[in-house]
Amino acid sequence: MRLSTQHLKVNTLQRRPIAVDLFAGAGGMTLGFEQAGFDVLAAVEIDPIHCAVHEYNFPFCSVLCKSVEDTTGKEIRDRSKISNQEIDVVICGSPCQGFSVMGKRVFDDPRNSLVFHFHRLVLELQPRFFVMENVRGITLGEHKRILKALIDEFKTHGYQVEDNYQILNAAHYGVPQARERLFLIGAREDMKLPKYPQPITKPAKQNSSKAKDLSNLPVCPTVWDAIGDLPEVEQHSQLLTQDWIITEYGKPSNYASILRGITTLADDYSCDRLFDSRLLSSSLRTKHSQTTIERFAATVQGEREPISRFHKLHPAGICNTLRAGTDKYKGSFTSPRPIHPFTPRCITVREAARLHSYPDWFRFHVTKWHGFRQVGNSVPPLLAKAVAAEIVRKLNTLPVKPSVRCELGKEELLQLNISQAAQKYELV
Repeated sequence: MRLSTQHLKVNTLQRRPIAVDLFAGAGGMTLGFEQAGFDVLAAVEIDPIHCAVHEYNFPFCSVLCKSVEDTTGKEIRDRSKISNQEIDVVICGSPCQGFSVMGKRVFDDPRNSLVFHFHRLVLELQPRFFVMENVRGITLGEHKRILKALIDEFKTHGYQVEDNYQILNAAHYGVPQARERLFLIGAREDMKLPKYPQPITKPAKQNSSKAKDLSNLPVCPTVWDAIGDLPEVEQHSQLLTQDWIITEYGKPSNYASILRGITTLADDYSCDRLFDSRLLSSSLRTKHSQTTIERFAATVQGEREPISRFHKLHPAGICNTLRAGTDKYKGSFTSPRPIHPFTPRCITVREAARLHSYPDWFRFHVTKWHGFRQVGNSVPPLLAKAVAAEIVRKLNTLPVKPSVRCELGKEELLQLNISQAAQKYELV
């Protein structure tokens, strides 16, 4: 049975508030807000490969495959189940390359202007709240002027914005990855501003001179907590030509047990998906040369391999920030991928997804390049969920979990090449 809005209707004390996701990508923010109790009924994304993967994982969400520059609030309402309903939150993880400290950070990079289209759509949709996520580079140097201008524009047009905006680290919210991102939170003038979520975990190793005191918090999951139960892909020749197999898993950690669907968190209000728990997906193998294998094997855990500069994961530590590389317009460069802590190979997309807090039912494009882009570009769902939960509190509603399980989309959506995906979404 497919999920429909009828399955989600509840009384006014317990309801699922409505969200719209701009620059949705494969759906990290979408999933995190769903886990906090939202129905994300519309998503806007320009990349047709990402749109197809989003449609697969969220078949009840309407995907608008187009640029936000060419999208209106009315179109978002008309092309989704939202219609004239009030929208509780608009969320946005706008492209970050123009702001990134890893790049040239060109002030007039046209990608930077996209945040003002987010501003425009918020004003057209008039949600109770908005959340914008971006790299910390937007808070530095000349780019800080863009952020200040954006905040001033929101204040001018009837939105409160938290001036003391915060950089949140995913490792403080149960994600086994050091990933710092800016979150800008706003509220309509008739609503109260949400607070930023308090950390609930700490990395195993913390620089106390730079971070707030987290000494009383539990340690976040480690790399091996995240991937230790996954089958070793090198033992399965089928994974040289396809990205999935049916196989047996090892004994999971508490963290892995949640991502496998064995354990359910009391505060997870997402719709349970129908999927085969024996399925290992997004695990296409990488063919390394013997020389590369030897170099990887000789690299110390927690250090960088000298030639490739790839980081070798330490099983008792957390992952370095997973990055996406560039899109097809910038030369299709794949960002360096971490080396597995024990096997001399790069990690798989599934292993990256585990380190990003994606559940195992969530699938990515069958190619490694698209799959890693989809993970690396996205907000870790558990981090998004922590922010979303603060907004739910200000809505004065009790989140409710759907009582039915949701079918995922058609697997063909995960296999489309760029031309086929563009044709599906009528971009050609």
